[in-house]
Amino acid sequence: MNISQNAFVAIDYVLTIDSGEEVDRSEKGSPLGFVYGCGMLIPGLEKQMMGMKVGDKAKLDVDAQEAYGPHDPQLVKPISKSNFPDDVALQPGMVFQGQGPHGPVAVRIASVEDDHVMADFNHPLAGERLHFDIEVVEVREATAEELQATVHAGCEDDHCEGCEHHH
Repeated sequence: MNISQNAFVAIDYVLTIDSGEEVDRSEKGSPLGFVYGCGMLIPGLEKQMMGMKVGDKAKLDVDAQEAYGPHDPQLVKPISKSNFPDDVALQPGMVFQGQGPHGPVAVRIASVEDDHVMADFNHPLAGERLHFDIEVVEVREATAEELQATVHAGCEDDHCEGCEHHH
């Protein structure tokens, strides 16, 4: 079976960026599993996997526009140090979890000033070209339960982001 809309797919992968730094990988014996075509992966990776089958290996490059988008300087904002725990020595690069209007959001400290920090609300990989070294280890029809689980991922009201389900 080839990768197609609503197929369950599992891949082993290594993710690097242009600098060569490895930023993520699947654990040995624990491939990343997902339902294809329902917005569970970044669009640029998903598009390039269409039609692949078990045993296929590929090195796939994904530009920032089809991954986490460009780095947006408007998402770097000052936040008072009083919003952070008193017992933590704040340093650039530290990541905290905050609460946004749509749920939890990661906040990375870009710099530390006298009375505030410059907080970067961009995804940590925003602006990065991503390089995936993948191997497809499973492709099959998704079960009813797996398809149902995708209905709630990225859904608002009566539509799904990147999903062709209608409910």
